[in-house]
Amino acid sequence: MARVAFIGLGAMGYPMAGHLANKGHDVTVFNRTLATAQRWAQEYSGRVAQTPAQAAQDAEFVLCCVGNDDDLRAVTVGEQGAFSTIAADSVFIDHTTASAQVARELGAAAQERGFAFLDAPVSGGQLGAQNGVLTIMVGGDAGAYQRAEPILECYARMQRLMGDVGCGQLTKMVNQICIGGLLQGLSEALHFAQSAGLDAEAAMEVISKG
Repeated sequence: MARVAFIGLGAMGYPMAGHLANKGHDVTVFNRTLATAQRWAQEYSGRVAQTPAQAAQDAEFVLCCVGNDDDLRAVTVGEQGAFSTIAADSVFIDHTTASAQVARELGAAAQERGFAFLDAPVSGGQLGAQNGVLTIMVGGDAGAYQRAEPILECYARMQRLMGDVGCGQLTKMVNQICIGGLLQGLSEALHFAQSAGLDAEAAMEVISKG
């Protein structure tokens, strides 16, 4: 079992960190709202860190799932960020849906400091996180990915290395484009039904059986 730090206990991170603890890993968590971290620690018998730097200290794997590029920079290279204390032989796994640009930026910073960085956005939503059946798209070094696979398996149904750092985020963009296209198509269909004077709800109910 590994010493693991998890940064960010939102709708996705909270259950993901819980799966790690349930699998027997030694988990320390950090969350911007301290009360959430304390609640998690009580529920899963884990430990709470006061800063990302404290969470990352002595961890073999540091995982992160925050809001956006700026949040990610803050908990990694910002003041009291995890990159200031993470050990040279550790692996940082970022589950944030962020840009490929920030992934490459942090990947380069990690390389300078001597540890591995994987960008690993997830698909499957909150329900997928709660049930441990997420899909994970990973970018980074193949050796680091192999080391991380047992960690990712704690909450993944599907995981794959897609290429170098940044390729995980690019694959997630493909996923988002597909979702956006489906939503646009459904919106156009509903608009057409309404414009044609149809009962849009009835029309969708009928075609959903086809």
